[in-house]
Amino acid sequence: MQNFSFHNPTRILFGQGQLANLAAEIPAGARILITYGGGSVVKTGTLDEVKTALKDFTLLEFSGIEPNPTYETLMQAVELARRERIDFLLAVGGGSVIDGTKFIAAAIPFEGDPWRILSEHAAVVSAIPFGAVLTLPATGSEMNNFAVITRREGNDKLAFASPLIFPRFSVLDPTRTYTLPPRQVANGVVDAFVHIVEQYLTYPADAKVQDRFAEGLLLTLIEEGPKALQTPQDYAVRANLMWTATLALNGLIGAGVPQDWATHMLGHELTALHGLDHAQTLAVVLPAMLQVRRTQKRAKLLQYAERVWGVRDGDEDMRIDAAIQRTREFFEALQVPTRLSDYGIGTEAIPALVAQLERHGMVALGEHQNVDLVESRQVFELAA
Repeated sequence: MQNFSFHNPTRILFGQGQLANLAAEIPAGARILITYGGGSVVKTGTLDEVKTALKDFTLLEFSGIEPNPTYETLMQAVELARRERIDFLLAVGGGSVIDGTKFIAAAIPFEGDPWRILSEHAAVVSAIPFGAVLTLPATGSEMNNFAVITRREGNDKLAFASPLIFPRFSVLDPTRTYTLPPRQVANGVVDAFVHIVEQYLTYPADAKVQDRFAEGLLLTLIEEGPKALQTPQDYAVRANLMWTATLALNGLIGAGVPQDWATHMLGHELTALHGLDHAQTLAVVLPAMLQVRRTQKRAKLLQYAERVWGVRDGDEDMRIDAAIQRTREFFEALQVPTRLSDYGIGTEAIPALVAQLERHGMVALGEHQNVDLVESRQVFELAA
């Protein structure tokens, strides 16, 4: 196991009715900007409940944060927050709203062009405190310090991280997910699944706790994901999915082990150029990535085959083939297609995708930093 330093300061308020405890988590007298997306939190009544819980605070609202939050939209919120002297932010929504709010929190006090936080990894030296009310389990953004932001001008989808952008708290009420469309539920399962895989399917590090933890989370998604689509208001199912998605990317399973993230980097370019949902890009890229890199990942792929999919028969190559195929079939069973052609994207699109990777410096990816542009092209071609 590798050396590591682990600290996660986010307080989690988990379970039905926890929204009622919201006010106690925010400093008295705070001027709060509530951020949200396209209006589902309005239709479901969640926003009204939030405002009722915070009736003794000064509240402003900013809506319209996109599924892939854009720099252009978020800067409008930054300007509003600066003008109104906002000193606390509250994200109400899924991972995109929370990611966007993290950027807003960092950009408000930033001196100079806030785009530098993403384009140059400029240091975040201060940030406005914020909390979250999660309505879509998927990204784990509610308990980590990462965010991914898109700039429409230039088709850039870039990430940043800072210890200052952990949410102070997050409210996780599984009942808030009952009304999600099936596509968003399925996307959330795929997103969490690939988050785990990126930290697990690398090479052995004798990290038995992290391996077993990751395998347990994967098995939970495999068992509960289809049930969430079949029985949308099963509290136990939704609770398990919500907590699994949070644990998938809150730092625990990634502590002390090598990590990959090449699948995510290739996926980001598919979203930037073709507008696919984040989870859809992961479902397309992951099976092809595992196939192209099966030699480097051989030991962990065999472990994955046995412990997650129960594949024990046949020679090693047959077991690896079966594990990759089972992964693809799982995504397909959730109605998340796994081929570029399924989304109307042909092989003629690949050169532009590879060029985007090069432009963004994504030329040495993976746990060994040896996934170059040639190998990335192979992944896209196999995913076609």
